[in-house]
Amino acid sequence: MTRNARLLATLKGWEILVVGPVVTIALWPGNLPAWADMWPGTLPAWAYMWSLSVVTFFGCKWLTWRRAELPSDISLVAHLTYLFAWPGMDPRGFFAPQTTESQVPLREWLWALLKLTGGLLALFFVCPWLSKTAIPPYGFAWCGMAAIAFVLHFGLFHLLSCFWRLQGKTAPLLMNLPICSSSVADFWGNRWNMAFRDITHRHLFGPLTRLWGPRRALLTGFFFSGLIHDLVISIPAGGGYGRPTLFFMLQALGILVSRTATGKWLGIHRGFRGWLFTLLVVVVPCPLVFHSKFATQVVLPFLKTIGAA
Repeated sequence: MTRNARLLATLKGWEILVVGPVVTIALWPGNLPAWADMWPGTLPAWAYMWSLSVVTFFGCKWLTWRRAELPSDISLVAHLTYLFAWPGMDPRGFFAPQTTESQVPLREWLWALLKLTGGLLALFFVCPWLSKTAIPPYGFAWCGMAAIAFVLHFGLFHLLSCFWRLQGKTAPLLMNLPICSSSVADFWGNRWNMAFRDITHRHLFGPLTRLWGPRRALLTGFFFSGLIHDLVISIPAGGGYGRPTLFFMLQALGILVSRTATGKWLGIHRGFRGWLFTLLVVVVPCPLVFHSKFATQVVLPFLKTIGAA
């Protein structure tokens, strides 16, 4: 294989993830020179955030799909199903044939529906009520973000998992009881947003581990996660730059510390002490990710637009 061929093979699938956000930022109203602005008026910051999020999400989907070695007998409809009807990032797992009968217990359907319903009630009934109280704007924004997370990540995505598993697909939960995490590594590796975990593990951590070793690969993977969150959070908000990246570097540090001899002696890598340490590392610095600029410039206007405030 020639040098150019190796380079193309390395870059295969990354094109949309790299170019898409750049084009979105470059063409967004207000970012173009006045003489070249093709958009009438301005668009809200929350539309900027959702646009970058959607472009980045489909860039990730494209990366996983393009680089997956899939069987040639998969239909076009099945490919489109993975790309547009399932938020997971593991195409080989999604298309893998099932060896056991596909069943989803009724209680799991009800649990997923309960989370979706609870999120909708919180978003359109509790949040409007809270907006009329003396709750600080930043605290109110957090309530709205929590409600949205229950609607999408914990509710809708769980229902999609149930549906596709019933159709014989491998569609595991993307949110696997994160409150039960026994360590920081368990939280990020097994319980929180498994879609993002799949793509970073397969396309960053795995290859970089072979090149640089697991420690540098871990730091690079979390640095990439931080940059992605800065992209979709700080840029639309117009501030708070670097804070999401700092948060994710703290997560990497938390994992490394828990794996040291001292961390194991303290017991922060498992059990109840590991759970407490995870709360300290993950929950306490959360305002670094969803900072006040994002809350005031993006979240609050969005909540008002959808009638949740």
